[in-house]
Amino acid sequence: MRALNRRSFVGGTAAAVVGGVPLLSSARAAGPELSAALPEGVRANAILDSLPGKKPLIKLSYRPPNYETPIEYFRDAITPNDAFFVRYHLAVIPEVDAKTWKISVGGDGVAGDQTQLTLEDLKALPSAEVVAVNQCSGNRRGLFQPHVPGVEWGYGAMGCARWKGARLKDVLDKVGLKKEAIEIAFDGADGPVVDKTPDFVKSIAVWKAIEETTLIAYEMNGAPLPHLNGYPARLVVPGWTGTYWMKHLVSIKALTKPESNFWMSAAYRIPLGKFPLVARFTSQDTAVNTPITEMMVNSLITSHGDRAQAKVGSALGGIAWDGGYGIRAVEVSTDGGKTWTTAALGPDLGRYAFRTWRFPLKSKGKQTVMARASNVIGETQTTELIPNPAGYHHNVMHSISLTVV
Repeated sequence: MRALNRRSFVGGTAAAVVGGVPLLSSARAAGPELSAALPEGVRANAILDSLPGKKPLIKLSYRPPNYETPIEYFRDAITPNDAFFVRYHLAVIPEVDAKTWKISVGGDGVAGDQTQLTLEDLKALPSAEVVAVNQCSGNRRGLFQPHVPGVEWGYGAMGCARWKGARLKDVLDKVGLKKEAIEIAFDGADGPVVDKTPDFVKSIAVWKAIEETTLIAYEMNGAPLPHLNGYPARLVVPGWTGTYWMKHLVSIKALTKPESNFWMSAAYRIPLGKFPLVARFTSQDTAVNTPITEMMVNSLITSHGDRAQAKVGSALGGIAWDGGYGIRAVEVSTDGGKTWTTAALGPDLGRYAFRTWRFPLKSKGKQTVMARASNVIGETQTTELIPNPAGYHHNVMHSISLTVV
């Protein structure tokens, strides 16, 4: 495996390479439209920039590459592969040769012998598909007030795709799990630039690992995974935030004790009791915090931008999603939240997918338009931010100013 050339990042955008292929092209589009709530420095420096195989995305950092999807690509339930966001914690991103790539499967929680699986071995297992949202835990972090540290994402650190691969439980059945196994840990091929940076290793609860929809995916929307979305295989954990969706997967370990590295014990944690979580990761709980797991119910207006103009009789539209319980309704207000009317929901692609919605604009004038989603277990979007140190779970109702003519 060949990795990013460290020197190539010095002095600009076009020099970074993955195995001799430019990571950042010189193709740039006009500046993106960004929320005024983002930090001033982010709005000043963010550009639309093209990665190999990608349409222009909103660049927030080069190294590691963190690029978000412009909001117009969320007008449909499925996000195109070439518009799907890119998120890395570590800057050494290898070019993986699928012919020699293998996943090792072992750990102290397996009942049998450790084994290795090739891509062909994975494809020989029964395949499964799921349409699911992959959303960075910090999506919309940049909209927090006051601002908190971390990648200052706007609305686009997410996407929804049709994932195909082998069920993780079928892979684990090859080695067997001891009754003492409580977590399954994962490592990817990407790594840190310096030894002092902890390798990005994550674990999930065994009960989540053996769900029918938890996959080791090798296809995305009917095509091989894009390199920057985890080629040749990645973990897909429907309903849970993207921190667990390990890319370039090379190691799976069954554990009889909780994983205790930095990325589990310190990072990606939320205050205990602040969010309406159903799916708890109890082996990782402390007296004060718990790992982030399932996504909160949320929605987004995608048909029009803030301060846009629309014709009376046209439709407002957007998407809604949650942690996999299913969207019950989306309501729209055109008077700043005083009154609400139910929108029409689009096709149901599965409980983990984006659900599109449409709402007719019936009256003229300048309007403050808001959308709120609720799910089948009674959760509804919040009107106010729930403060937490890392800026997770931003699901405040989306609001735009719209002039209808």
